[in-house]
Amino acid sequence: MGESSVGALVPSVVKPESRASPAAAPAVSCSGTTDAAAAEVATARGAAAEEAELDKDLLCPICMGVIKDAFLTACGHSFCYMCIVTHLNNKSDCPCCGNYLTKSQLFPNFLLNKLLKKTSARQIAKTASPVEHLRLALQQGCEMSIKEVDGLLSLLSEKKRKMEQQEAETNMQILLDFLHCLRKQKMDELNEVQTDLQYIKEDINAVERHRIELYRARERYSVKLRMLSDDPVATKLWPSTVDKRNSILVSSARSSVIGMCTGNFQGKKVDMKAQISHQVNQRKEAFNGPDPQHSLTQSGLAIARKKRVHTQFNELQECYLQKRRLGPNQLHRQEDKDINVISREGYHPGLEDFQSVLTTFTRYSRLRVIAELRHGDLFHSANIVSSIEFDRDDELFATAGVSKRIKVFEFSTVVNEPSDVHCPVVEMSTRSKLSCLSWNKYSKNIIASSDYEGIVTVWDVTTRQSVMEYEEHEKRAWSVDFSQTEPSMLVSGSDDCKVKVWCMKQEASVINIDMKANICCVKYNPGSSIYVAVGSADHHIHYFDLRNTSTPLHVCRGHRKAVSYVKFLSVNELASASTDSTLRLWDVKENCPVRTFKGHTNEKNFVGLTVNNEYIACGSETNDVFVYHKAISKPAACHRFGSSDLDDTDDDSGSYFISAVCWKSDSPTMLTANSQGTIKVLVLAA
Repeated sequence: MGESSVGALVPSVVKPESRASPAAAPAVSCSGTTDAAAAEVATARGAAAEEAELDKDLLCPICMGVIKDAFLTACGHSFCYMCIVTHLNNKSDCPCCGNYLTKSQLFPNFLLNKLLKKTSARQIAKTASPVEHLRLALQQGCEMSIKEVDGLLSLLSEKKRKMEQQEAETNMQILLDFLHCLRKQKMDELNEVQTDLQYIKEDINAVERHRIELYRARERYSVKLRMLSDDPVATKLWPSTVDKRNSILVSSARSSVIGMCTGNFQGKKVDMKAQISHQVNQRKEAFNGPDPQHSLTQSGLAIARKKRVHTQFNELQECYLQKRRLGPNQLHRQEDKDINVISREGYHPGLEDFQSVLTTFTRYSRLRVIAELRHGDLFHSANIVSSIEFDRDDELFATAGVSKRIKVFEFSTVVNEPSDVHCPVVEMSTRSKLSCLSWNKYSKNIIASSDYEGIVTVWDVTTRQSVMEYEEHEKRAWSVDFSQTEPSMLVSGSDDCKVKVWCMKQEASVINIDMKANICCVKYNPGSSIYVAVGSADHHIHYFDLRNTSTPLHVCRGHRKAVSYVKFLSVNELASASTDSTLRLWDVKENCPVRTFKGHTNEKNFVGLTVNNEYIACGSETNDVFVYHKAISKPAACHRFGSSDLDDTDDDSGSYFISAVCWKSDSPTMLTANSQGTIKVLVLAA
C-alpha cells in the first residue's frame, strides 16, 4: 500500500532530487510525459486504422464477410469460392469490375489464404484466455524442460487447491446464510405459534369459566323450578333473577287474578296456580326438553354440528386465528350479534366474533325444498328467469326473463298451497326480454326493470302501468337498482359502456358515467345514495362517488373474467361474482380483498348472486345452488335442481343452469330459479 501510494505522487517525489530550477523541473517532466503519451496515442490510432483498412481488404465483395477459401479471378479480384461460383452460375461477369468471367478463369489465392489464417490466429490470440494460450502452445509443440513442466504443474496444483478452498468457503457461506434464514423463519413461526397457543389458552379458560357459570345458573334455576312446581307461593320467597321476562309474566298473572271482580278467593287461587303451573312446565321444557326423545334429537344435532366443525376444521382454524390476532380496534364488530352468543366479561372481541361465525356456520348443512312452481312451458327456452326479487316487506316476489313478462306472486300462497303451477297476482307485459328487476325500498308498489333494448322502466304494480321509461341507453341494459336511502333515485348499466343515474322526478338521466368496457351490474351502497359499485367486463369493480365521477374512488382488482354481479352485505362489505367461477368479498372502505369463494361453476352465464348478513348464495352452470358463509371460502350447503325433494325427476338436468337467486330478508329462506323456468323456495336446514 505504501509503495503504490508514493508511486502515484510522481511530482512530489521527483522534485527534491532535481538540480534544475524549481519551476523548470516540473515543466520538463510534464512536457516529456505529454509528448510520450501523444506518441503512444498516435501510434495506437495508426495501428488501429491500418488494421481496420486491412480488415476491409479481407472482406468478400459479395457476402461482405471475411473471405473463406479465397479464389482469384483473371481480372485480379478475390472472392469466397462458394460466393463467386454461385454468382457465375447466374451471370458471366466479375461482380467488382463487370469484365467477362467464367469458372475456368478462377484460381486459388494461396497467399491470401495464408494471410487470412495468420490474421485469424492473431485475433484468437487477442481474445484467448491464458489457459487457451497455454493449451495452444503445448499443441504447437513448444519445447519445455522437465523442470519447467514440474514447476508449471506445481503452480497449477497450488492454483487448484486455492480455487477449491475458495469454492468450499463460498459453499459454506451459502449454507450458513440459508440456515440463518431458516432459523429466523422458524423462530418467527415459533413465536407465532406460541402467541396463538397463548390466545387459545386464554380463550379455553374464558370459555370454561363461563361454562361453569352457566352450569351453576342452571342448577339454581332447576332448584327454583322444583320449588315452584311444589309450592307456587314459594315464588314470593324466590324472586326470579335469571329469567326476568318470566318473572314479569308471573307478576302479570297475579295482578290479573287479584283484579278480578267476580268469583271467590278460592277460584282466584286455582286460576293463579294453573297459570303458574303452565309457566313452570314451559321453563322445564326450556331446560330439560319436553321428553327424552327431544333430548336425543338435541344430542344428535350437536353431534352433526361437531362433524361439520371437523369437516371444515382448517377453514375454521384460519378464521379463528385471523380474528384472534386482530386487536380490538382493528376488529370489525358485527352490528347485530347472534342471539345465542352471550357477551361476557373476559371474552376477547375476536373470540366473540368467531363464536358467532361458528354458531351460524354449524347451524345449517343443507338446503331443503319447501315449495316449487313452474314458470310456463317446460320445454320452451323462453322460460329462463333472469331476475327474481322480494318486495320491501317480503310478502310479494317478482320474476322476469326472456318471456317478456313481469310476474308478481304472493310468497305465502306459494309456500302454503302446494301446487306446481301458481297464478301470479299481477302480470305485466313488456316489449323486450328483461334482464333485471329492482323493487323500490319505500314504495311497496313500485318496481323497476331493464331490458335487452336498453330501456329502463319504472312500473306501478297496483295499476299494472309504467310510470317512467328511460331510453337513453344505446344497447342492452343488464342491471338496474333503486337507492335504499333516496327512493326516487335509481342507477342502470348497459352494454353501451355507460352507467346512468336517474331520478323519477325527471325524464332524463341526472348523471352519466362513460367507461371503457361493457357494464354487467350496478348496485347502490345500502348506507348512502352517493356511492355506487359497478361490475364491468374489464374484470374489475369500479366504486364511484357520484359527486365526482371523473375517476372511481376505488378499483377492486382480482377477478380474471367479467364481473357479472355485485351485492352489498353491509355498508363496507361487497360481494362480487365473475365468470371465472369465483365469488369475492371486498372491504370497500379499506379497498382490499377479504376472501375468495370457490366451489361452483360459472364460465359464461349469469347465474345469480344474493347476500344477507352472514351468507352468500349463487347459482352454478351445473344446475346447483351454492351457499357460502362469508367467513369460510368453501360451500356450506348446496342443492341440485335435478334432485328435488318434490319429485323432480328430470334426467336432462345437466343441460340447465341456475339463472337467479334471492334471499328473504334476515331469513334462511331464499328463492331460486333456473333456465328451465323452475322456481324453488329453499330453506337452510340442519
